[in-house]
Amino acid sequence: MITSPSSVRRSERSRRATLEAALELCTEKGYGRVTVEAIAARAGVSKKTIYRWWPSKGAVMLEAFAGMLAGATPFVDTGEIEADLRTHVNGIVKLISTPPYGPAYAGILSEMHHDDELARAVREQLVGPRVEAAVERLRRAQEQGQIPEDADLPLTVEMLYGPVYYRHVLRKPAQDEATVAALVAHVLRSLSAGPRPAGEGGAQASRGEG
Repeated sequence: MITSPSSVRRSERSRRATLEAALELCTEKGYGRVTVEAIAARAGVSKKTIYRWWPSKGAVMLEAFAGMLAGATPFVDTGEIEADLRTHVNGIVKLISTPPYGPAYAGILSEMHHDDELARAVREQLVGPRVEAAVERLRRAQEQGQIPEDADLPLTVEMLYGPVYYRHVLRKPAQDEATVAALVAHVLRSLSAGPRPAGEGGAQASRGEG
């Protein structure tokens, strides 16, 4: 069947209306109180239409959140990895601290623990691509000599993101810019903090001898 341009435009309008309705309702009611029926009513589409495009409410919320995350938290490259990581992490903190994105993401993280399909979608659509982009930015810094050659880049990403999502999931106050700067500086320092050769005082230092 050939799809007409007008049908494509109608479908795209309906898709966007659905994503916007989901986020609006999440802000107004909280993630747990949002239903597919309510999203359909707010968006002006049928429940059947939503289930044709998404398998669950969580999948709708995930697409809405992932689309905003990519645009709001780019991996800039000014040539200074520490400054660029501060910019990136501050962007994440701001996004997940602001309705509707914060409540939506908290709901997604909670729901994925008992929805295997949603958990897989989160890994494939959100976590995986973001980690790959972060690793690529770190790799460029590594090639420029700003990060040690033997640094474990995927682990570095977890060290950067972990404290942010830990605070988000536990509903602790979000980091301010000074805290983010301290986090980034600490992670980058840790990459160069491996054990020193014994001939350079490492053995004595490890035993606490002076």
